[in-house]
Amino acid sequence: MAFLGDCVIVFVSQMIFFAGGWLFFNKELFKHYEIRHISVQLIFSSTFALSITMFELIIFEIIDVLESSSRYFHWRLGLTLLLFMTTAVIPIYICYSVIHSISFFSDKWVRILTTFCWFIFIYGLWRIGDPFPLLSASHGIFTIEQGVSRISVIGVTVMAILSGFGAVNYPYTSMSYFIKPVSRNDIICFERRLALTVEMLSAKKRKIAMAIYNHNKLNPSKPRIWDMLASAVQRNTNSGEDINQLKQEVYGLEELLRSVFLELSSLKNMEERQRWSQTLKGKYFNVLGHFFSVYCVYKIFMCCINIIFDRVGRKDPVTRGLEIAIHWCGFNIDFAFWNQHISFLLVGCIVITSIRGLLLTLTKFFYRISSSKSSNIIVLILGQIMGMYFCSSVLLMRMNMPAEYRVIITEVLGNLHFNFYHRWFDVIFLVSALTTIIVLYLSRKPVRVDDSDLN
Repeated sequence: MAFLGDCVIVFVSQMIFFAGGWLFFNKELFKHYEIRHISVQLIFSSTFALSITMFELIIFEIIDVLESSSRYFHWRLGLTLLLFMTTAVIPIYICYSVIHSISFFSDKWVRILTTFCWFIFIYGLWRIGDPFPLLSASHGIFTIEQGVSRISVIGVTVMAILSGFGAVNYPYTSMSYFIKPVSRNDIICFERRLALTVEMLSAKKRKIAMAIYNHNKLNPSKPRIWDMLASAVQRNTNSGEDINQLKQEVYGLEELLRSVFLELSSLKNMEERQRWSQTLKGKYFNVLGHFFSVYCVYKIFMCCINIIFDRVGRKDPVTRGLEIAIHWCGFNIDFAFWNQHISFLLVGCIVITSIRGLLLTLTKFFYRISSSKSSNIIVLILGQIMGMYFCSSVLLMRMNMPAEYRVIITEVLGNLHFNFYHRWFDVIFLVSALTTIIVLYLSRKPVRVDDSDLN
């Protein structure tokens, strides 16, 4: 009866998560589109529910909800279903949707090509383990360990890229220190330059139109008399040179117009950020930006240390912090009580920020590249990324849990090389953070527009 009750709890929570994924799909991703496939909605919502279930089971491990045997069963079932979605259902549907969009294939060939492409995906997923210290075939092929070991390589890479970008971009966008001072006169000046450039560009295009008209008027389809041929050729040559010169001037003005417009847009964004930074919300995020800037520097420094000395933490940060408080600072506290509660709060914060950050990123990415024709395929790709991301999150969050709470997770995941994934995360995080710093530094360089270009 206890096992049946545990199953009901997990099933009801999964239905709630499924409903949340369904609402997110309709209210956020597809709120500007009317073309919706029910199968795409089911796949996305199911992947979302299974992904959140992994985090729910982590919370259950810490607060000791459900029987130990029930948690082990649902860990294996949830990971199996999530791996089945990310290695079979979603890749097959993506291949089918892409091939089916090519209208000259018949249904028979669509099914054949879909199967062929899926086998290529499975082969590539298996071969991805060759350059990395993953499990060999001696541990079995169709096992949770093999699936997680290969899916996590991609998932950890995505997590590290997003984390490195966010660690740098968040302080950059929230701190008032990085807001370039902009006056209203600067904006008015660039608005005048933009209007003047548009006026000059319009005048040049009118000249081109008139030159083409005169060229066609002086170049009739049938020559009238032979003795006018030489003078007509001379006039046509001069007219062609004038048109080519005007086109070159138009090209230069169009480049100038693009530069002025981009600089004007940047100035207006900075002006808006200046006004926002003066509000209470802006000041609050400015304080958070200073905190995260310190965290970013610390994280980059620790990644360098971990990479250079090939070091991976053996204790979770909560246990290490409590040991320092007890043995070094002399605090008389209940280790077991605070270890559980602080671990619960820490993991809960990580879960919430991970879910929120990924959903915001998926939404922005979807709006940038989607269209009414490709939106379903893009949603499937985002669902694939989401499944890999959350599967890898479980593997990395294991290090943030005390040893007594990670027993079942370690038993379910098997003999994975956990240290490799943490080192791989540090390497990709460092590359992503440094790349973001370079890109943001280069983007801050102002676009200089010379007044002589407008003459």
